[in-house]
Amino acid sequence: MNDVLATLSPTLSSRRAPPPGGPRRHRRLWLGSTSLAGAAVLLLAGCTSLPALERPVAPVPAAWATPTPVATASAASAQTADGAWWLAFNDPVLPEVLEAAWRASPDREAARARVAQARAAAVAAGASTLPRLDASGQLLRQRAVPDTPAQSSLALGVQASWELDLFGGVGAAAQAASSRLQASEAEAHAVRQAVAAEAATQWLSLRACRTLAAQAQADAESRAASARLTALTASAGLAAPADAALARAAAAQAQASARAQAAQCESAAQALQALTAWPAATLRERMASVDVHGPLPAPRIAPLGTLPAALLAQRPDLRAREAEVQAAAGDRSAAQAAQRPRVVLSGSLSGARLQGAGLDARGPVWSLGPLQVSLPLFDGGALSAQADASRAGYDAAVARYQAAVRQAVAEVEQALLALDSTAAREGDARVAVEGFAERLRATEARVRGGLASGFELEDARQTALSAQGALTALQLERALAWVNLARALGGDWQPRDAAATAATTPVSGSAPRPVPSGS
Repeated sequence: MNDVLATLSPTLSSRRAPPPGGPRRHRRLWLGSTSLAGAAVLLLAGCTSLPALERPVAPVPAAWATPTPVATASAASAQTADGAWWLAFNDPVLPEVLEAAWRASPDREAARARVAQARAAAVAAGASTLPRLDASGQLLRQRAVPDTPAQSSLALGVQASWELDLFGGVGAAAQAASSRLQASEAEAHAVRQAVAAEAATQWLSLRACRTLAAQAQADAESRAASARLTALTASAGLAAPADAALARAAAAQAQASARAQAAQCESAAQALQALTAWPAATLRERMASVDVHGPLPAPRIAPLGTLPAALLAQRPDLRAREAEVQAAAGDRSAAQAAQRPRVVLSGSLSGARLQGAGLDARGPVWSLGPLQVSLPLFDGGALSAQADASRAGYDAAVARYQAAVRQAVAEVEQALLALDSTAAREGDARVAVEGFAERLRATEARVRGGLASGFELEDARQTALSAQGALTALQLERALAWVNLARALGGDWQPRDAAATAATTPVSGSAPRPVPSGS
């Protein structure tokens, strides 16, 4: 390496190009020096090579490592062609809720600004790998010697400079900026995904709350009827006063529960109104379009088998963490390259005119060089510290990526467990609802025939309402588990304008990514 620098130093000390009409010997000497400089540059490029980039290891369960045919078919059967997971609920209001929540989200513009900032930084870093070209102009009139005519000179041209990226530092910095752009774009997708999941959760919870409130009010009315019957029976001496007091207490307790449920629904409505920025009248109109006595929207879900780890690559947060690892690797390479020689080549080309003292010359003026080489000798350990910091930053980025993968696996497993649990319990809950409903219908028939009392009727009604409330809560739990699974597997949501743009924009070099949805 020292021999190369020693050979290159005489060439760098000669800054003049040979005169076009000069002796042939001078032209040969200049050409020989230029060839020597080019050879030295090639030798510098071969002195040291940067380490290859290693892809971080994703700590996923062994069952997820390789997709089996059954697992792939199960996962694919749970997708729709357009990847619209929210359409699995068959809820006409839900898409409007998602759209309104995204447009009202305060994080929307912040995410866009971060992407724009990262894109500008990536463009600037990419430009550093290319030659820089500047326009120059100079107009001068002077009298350099007394009692001589004044001279005028005019020059217009361009100047170029280019840092030869011998050790990959400039390219690594550009790659780091590009990776940060990818990370910011993935984070923007994560923000959009989080807003959509939160909006879906709020809307489904509000629907379930209104259904539970209607059931709670019906239960309170039934218990109030039982209390009145018990009071009449007690006044006739056919029941103890304590029974009447107990019936009144049960009715009051049921009415208090109904009012608490109604207040909870009002609070949920206000939260959804704040999330969507809808006026109160608009939200009431959307809520009125949904039958509170009808069933909750149940997602159509195909049985899910073992999920391949490749599905986790859809998650925007994992894509962001992986891009951060790539950026940290670029920073590490750039910091290592900063400790090595830096080579910059410059030149200029101008059209000039010189007039004065009987001289009028015009024509092109050009220069190639100098070829500058700088090598850090002493900086108090600053470059070494920067290299150590970049290596530590890379290790930290890898650790964050692995932690994010573990968290993603846990979220998917928890969502799948919730889906399996609700599926196993839903059958029993429906059997209970159907059985108690059949008992209520039979009791009503017996009351009409004079074979049963009002006490038996209200007791059957209250039991049926309790079973319906349990089923509603279970349906909400299952719907929210599906939303959580869609989010855990990276199911994205796009507003209408973005979806239309994506549908009309051809994408090359990438395969479509599946997202969880109904079958």
